[in-house]
Amino acid sequence: MSNATPPGWYPDTSAPGGERWWDGAAWTAHTRSYATVPQQSGPGRAGGTGGGGNGARTIALVAAGAVVVGTVVTGAVLLGRDDDASPTTTRSGTSAPQPPGTGTDEAPGDSPSPDGSPAAADPTVLVDQLNGVTLPVPDGWERPESTVEELLTMRTKGSYDCPGASSAFCYHGTVTTFTPSGTDATTPEALAKKDIGDAAERAYEENVVGQRIHGGITSHRQIAAGPVSVAGRTGYFIRWRVSTGKGPGGYVQSLAFPSPVGSESPVLVRYAFDAGPDGPPLALMDTLTKGIRPIGDSETGGGVGSSVAP
Repeated sequence: MSNATPPGWYPDTSAPGGERWWDGAAWTAHTRSYATVPQQSGPGRAGGTGGGGNGARTIALVAAGAVVVGTVVTGAVLLGRDDDASPTTTRSGTSAPQPPGTGTDEAPGDSPSPDGSPAAADPTVLVDQLNGVTLPVPDGWERPESTVEELLTMRTKGSYDCPGASSAFCYHGTVTTFTPSGTDATTPEALAKKDIGDAAERAYEENVVGQRIHGGITSHRQIAAGPVSVAGRTGYFIRWRVSTGKGPGGYVQSLAFPSPVGSESPVLVRYAFDAGPDGPPLALMDTLTKGIRPIGDSETGGGVGSSVAP
């Protein structure tokens, strides 16, 4: 059980000599200097200007100071007694608690308290935990947080209007990895041969929401195929050159290989590169294939690392 920091005035680390109002859930825009008479009931109630002379003002200041100190000490005690709360970050020379918050809820200069969440993954690596492999993310590529298709994906940064459907967004290069299902193919060669048509259609015929993003496929030809070593396992790839009704068309490749972990279930990796000067170099497909590694293996460069003929 955690204890929330009570509302009150706390030292403003962004403005030395000042205080900022914490409303119990977030920092507010209300600030004041230490010389102002504190009103712990809230920032909206101004201090009174009634009589009483200098003696009354002195008493008020002393009493208010005691309230501030008492509130700070109480907050510190509550945080200290909270066995389940996350560690709280404090700044040197400041005894006030740092209330939890994120982003715009914090006073300028503050950092959010540690929440125990895992560190962000390495942006240069695409990790397929299910299949036990990693793929290198090339320069100029990204791992999107979400995509229309529920496939582990990396793609070139920056989209463009698809030539056959201006309301849709296309990317010059995409690579996806997944576990095949609903197929009776069992060998890498059979899997790759069965998948290549689907890979081409998804990349250049019709997207997942039914838009003909490149005006449809008008023809294709196989330009390479054969066995290849991937993550220490023997796989198989097939590569097509696809022509489309609109735009320059592109290259698609299906790569199948056994997972290096567990029962060695099959893994499929689909590549789709636009043709023409804006598309990624075709040799990058080979580089990515050789860069596939078992999770935790930083030395082998993907097993034997056979090259793939263009």
